[in-house]
Amino acid sequence: MIRLDLKREPYWLDLGHGVRLNVRPATTPLVMASRVKAMKEAQDTDDTGARSAALLKNLAQASVIEWEGVGDADGNPAEVTTEAIAALLDLWPIADAFERLYLGPTLLLEQEKNA
Repeated sequence: MIRLDLKREPYWLDLGHGVRLNVRPATTPLVMASRVKAMKEAQDTDDTGARSAALLKNLAQASVIEWEGVGDADGNPAEVTTEAIAALLDLWPIADAFERLYLGPTLLLEQEKNA
C-alpha cells in the first residue's frame, strides 16, 4: 500500500557534518525536470556515476532554498547559488546523505509500485 503522506511544504534535511538544507518537496515535476536536465548534460557519457552525480546536482539546485553550515573558502557563510550547490554535492559524504535522505524516500515509493 502506498501512503499519501509525502511532504508538501519545504522542510529541513540534516546531512551531517553540520550541514542542513531547507528543501522543496521532491514532487514529480521537480524530479522529472531535474532528470531531463541531467540526461541532457550527461548525454555524451556512458559513465553512470557521472549521470547519477548530474541528477543529484540538478535535484539539489532545484530544491535547495537555504542552508546552514556551508561556508566559502574563507569560512564565511556561503550564499546558495547553483555553483555553490554543485560544489557542495561534489563532497561525497554530502552527496550520499542528500541522495539517501532526499531522493531515497522517492525511490522507495517507486519500488513499491502500488503493491
